[in-house]
Amino acid sequence: MTGVEHDVDGAGGAAGGPGADGARRTTDAAARARAEQALREVIRGILPALPPEEITGDKHLRDLGADSVDRVEIILGVTRRLGIDEPMSNFSAVPDIDGLIDHLSRRRSA
Repeated sequence: MTGVEHDVDGAGGAAGGPGADGARRTTDAAARARAEQALREVIRGILPALPPEEITGDKHLRDLGADSVDRVEIILGVTRRLGIDEPMSNFSAVPDIDGLIDHLSRRRSA
């Protein structure tokens, strides 16, 4: 997953004029990179025995060995780190690490 779901052909032409979508893609990519880095750091802090290479986008936090308390701590830790104030219930449908990163980056760039 790229995390960028709009204007992937680079045609531009949105209300912001040519290039506005390119700027949005850059912002989206930067927000996604910040969210991914913060999430990885929080996961490593809460699950220190987990090898970093096992944190892949297609896995759910429970696949990494995080129990329900760990998962709550990971989400709270990363939302605090990113300055996101959002109810925990909004994270219940997130399918995997990529989905979590996308969710966080959309909230961060909003």
